[in-house]
Amino acid sequence: LFGSEVNIMNYDGKLDMSQGLLEQMDVVVASMHTPCLKPGSIEEVTKGYLKAIENPFVNIIGHPDDGRFPVDYEKLVKAAKETGTLLEINNSSLSPYGYRENTRENSIQMLKFCKQYGTKVVLGTDAHVDASIGEYPYVFEVLEAVDFPEELVANTTLDKLLASLKRNKNLR
Repeated sequence: LFGSEVNIMNYDGKLDMSQGLLEQMDVVVASMHTPCLKPGSIEEVTKGYLKAIENPFVNIIGHPDDGRFPVDYEKLVKAAKETGTLLEINNSSLSPYGYRENTRENSIQMLKFCKQYGTKVVLGTDAHVDASIGEYPYVFEVLEAVDFPEELVANTTLDKLLASLKRNKNLR
């Protein structure tokens, strides 16, 4: 699959990749990062995510668990369900050695809403070294904490992931 993680550049959902390039991707993960965006209020951050997921080529919201970017998880989860956007549960975020804030609590809160509304998630390692690829110890811990159903995890198989990507739904 050909894809990219793109930055959400402002709270109007502007991305740092042109629409023309986004259209060429199989998978697009849109994320908020502090070098690109100053943390804002819960209303601003929620608006930024909701605007980003309106883009038909954004398949996944990356690590929405970072407490530096507070979000209304119920609104995010409902909008993700409505648009077919996947929400990432990020192993690197959940690491006790990570730099993101309140990630375990935020992931659990988000997963509870995903379970309630039937919104799919995708598991990500955010591996920055090859030894971490495919390793999800912290993700599995939070999934177990909320008894999260496997059927709502989009990337348990390649076929399931492909069927869950918004882009593929839009092309049918």
